[in-house]
Amino acid sequence: MKTLGLIAGEGKLPRAIAQEARSQGYSVVVVAVKDLANDSPEQYADAVAWIKPGKAETIVNFLKENSAGEVVFAGKFPKTLLFIKSALSPDMRLLRFLFHLKDKGDDTILNAVSKELQREGIKLMDVRDFSRGLLTPEGALTPNAPTEDEWKDIEYGYRLAKEVGRLEIGQTVVVKGQAVVAVEAAEGTDETILRGGHLANGGAVVVKVSRPEQDMRLDVPAVGLRTLECMIKARVRVLALEAGSSIFLDRDEFTAKAEQSGIAVVGINKDTFKKSSKS
Repeated sequence: MKTLGLIAGEGKLPRAIAQEARSQGYSVVVVAVKDLANDSPEQYADAVAWIKPGKAETIVNFLKENSAGEVVFAGKFPKTLLFIKSALSPDMRLLRFLFHLKDKGDDTILNAVSKELQREGIKLMDVRDFSRGLLTPEGALTPNAPTEDEWKDIEYGYRLAKEVGRLEIGQTVVVKGQAVVAVEAAEGTDETILRGGHLANGGAVVVKVSRPEQDMRLDVPAVGLRTLECMIKARVRVLALEAGSSIFLDRDEFTAKAEQSGIAVVGINKDTFKKSSKS
């Protein structure tokens, strides 16, 4: 039986990934990152090690001791950890790793992590290999739909979010009246939604996409019920997610609550707007 190592951050995605991996015949061992992992990994893993952020040597040793030849990152890993030394408490291995990075962009970090693991005989896997049923489908996901003006905001936001992603700034933009109200950076999607909703004074459109040429082994766009709570609080009107390249957790409950709150949810991609222009 193959063993999958799972590096678990915040949220419910680690549990969902583990369950899918088990259905594929994997044994699953979990590195639960302290102060991040919050979904009781002992309930779904064959072995669990609670390890502080920054203890790279301990993580690698645990994976090797448990014969985990493949590894996947799942859950939220706030980039702000890089700036809080007391929270990160890096060991010598991580300090060397960070020192040799040319920058701290997502792709730079991902490629370096992949090479570091590869040197130890561990392959970094694509999250989609264990989350096919969680990927956002294309089309309307709630009965209520965006208005014509909101579709203009979605198209506008999609183009800008892709550019923001290309620059490795973030994955989410908040738009209203074809004007950008907020752009995600290190604070993450939820805080961006709250900030953008406040500035827009209600009625905003949130667009979340993958980066162009997104490597799906790390930092995959994902939303769940906590994101919906922020949208309701921010009085957002529409959520547009990139179909096939984002993970949609608790979809049935999410869309039901979104409908009750008057929020439209749609799955989009680059072809969505070509179709609408022909109709």
